[in-house]
Amino acid sequence: MNDDTNDSVPPSPDNDLPADTSRRRFLGGVAVLGAGATLAACGNRGDEPGKPDERPLSAAELDKALQAHVKTVVVIYAENRSFNNLFGDFPGVERPLSALKPADYQQRDRDGSLLPALPPAWGGVLQTGPQTLDGVTYPTAVQFQENLPNAPFALKGPNAEDLPLGLVTRDLWHVFYQNQMQINGGKNDGFVAWADSGGLTMGHYAQSRYSLRLWDVAREFVLCDNFFQGAFGGSFLNHQYLISATAPFYPHAAESVAKGQIASLQSEDPADPRLKPLEQSPASAMTGPPQFGPSALTPDGYAVNTLAPPYWPTWIRDPERPAYSRPDLPNVLVPQTHEHIGDKLSKRNIDWAWYAGAWQATLDQYKDSGGIPKIPNFQYHHQPFNYFRQQGPENPEERARRLRDAGLGDESGSNRFFADAEAGKLPAVSFYKPQGNLNMHAGYADVASGDRHIARALKVLQESPQWKNMVVIVTVDENGGWWDHVAPPKGDRWGPGSRVPALVVSPFARKGTVDHTVYDTASILRLITRVFRLEKLDGLRQRDEAMAARGQKPLGDLTAALRFPA
Repeated sequence: MNDDTNDSVPPSPDNDLPADTSRRRFLGGVAVLGAGATLAACGNRGDEPGKPDERPLSAAELDKALQAHVKTVVVIYAENRSFNNLFGDFPGVERPLSALKPADYQQRDRDGSLLPALPPAWGGVLQTGPQTLDGVTYPTAVQFQENLPNAPFALKGPNAEDLPLGLVTRDLWHVFYQNQMQINGGKNDGFVAWADSGGLTMGHYAQSRYSLRLWDVAREFVLCDNFFQGAFGGSFLNHQYLISATAPFYPHAAESVAKGQIASLQSEDPADPRLKPLEQSPASAMTGPPQFGPSALTPDGYAVNTLAPPYWPTWIRDPERPAYSRPDLPNVLVPQTHEHIGDKLSKRNIDWAWYAGAWQATLDQYKDSGGIPKIPNFQYHHQPFNYFRQQGPENPEERARRLRDAGLGDESGSNRFFADAEAGKLPAVSFYKPQGNLNMHAGYADVASGDRHIARALKVLQESPQWKNMVVIVTVDENGGWWDHVAPPKGDRWGPGSRVPALVVSPFARKGTVDHTVYDTASILRLITRVFRLEKLDGLRQRDEAMAARGQKPLGDLTAALRFPA
């Protein structure tokens, strides 16, 4: 039922390192604010930010500044963390966890009644076990915290200590229809009811302020506290949304091999977000997880939950055409042809690429077996351009140019994304997808390893010859099923979904600020479009139109997080 299905990866014994006080001067010498300091705020709900001594730029002036100063945009795309899960009480956020009242967080059962307490974490807290970290063994299939009240809680281990960031916790449902049912029109009170993990969805890492390098990055640069996943649900759809701002389409799905993947809804409206539970599904969240049938496709043929790429690497390759997936599988998407951001860039002869950790290792080492390796745990459906005919095997030169191997993201220095950054050879728009065990995805990755890897990537980028004209956006694809209390803005049929962390790291960042502007994943596309003067993608236009029809402002383009020299 999860958007991401994969074998788990045992954590490395040194995944949870002690805090390094040298990180208080992160990324090359600019002093950062301490944990208790108050950070400046900017971009109040979409308004043009400006400090008292700073004249806001007009739209034309801002366009000129962007095009004069920004030459490289880098997107680091990690996995599956809600804002609350890692940053809920970051200093300066608009609506911190610590300030919430019961009406802001109490969860309701499937019949709408208030839950008396949180249900158990069905199946336990850890993905596999036992896991041993710093000499302590953590058992599997165990709930470490019992009889929890109906409220968010700090994740703890068996001895009431903070649950280490180096442990791989179990995966949580993060799927298209359930995410909408959890959000429940903005109340965010259905997370427990429509989760497979019981009360675990309400957990967060209270020690992140002391342990996460990304907190140090946020203190120095810009943390966006109203940034929402662009699409409801999981990794597959949000990767697609990252590059095209729309959902992929499966033509004639009801007459295809994929017809068994079509969702059964509670009404005949294909846009109805209420998935129909199976007859044997428990009536209450206190007695067990809900049960549903397949839901990869909407009744009108849009792909909203995980389907495999039509090209290799994919789940099962075609023995007669090794560059392709087997065509008779119900869980494989047909090649896509709608425009994505790469197409818009190519029209203006602007170079771009998607760097994927372990791409070549997967091609080389597993080309015969077709299996997913335990480590680096390459994720096929995290490679969105591999679904498009434009970058498919029919166009080998384009495919080789755009779908690049990042190498292995270990400490050996073999990461080729890092090498290109060090050499000043990154394309003008560069996406970086860390390999599975470094992306922070619950179920097969721990938080500490991904945090350490992303911090290292940012240091490499800051030392790059391209840094002086660079904007880096660090975010995650979606919430991973973890609860968040901030209501997403009403957009269109596809989203936005739950709030997720996002950082803007740049010489032009409004340093030491929390940006309250309302953004979603496609705000990255809006920034790229504005910087490089591109045609607007149809998906961006459609969301704008849907919001304008309700009298809403369009979502931001991340320029509120930037400041340019006079």
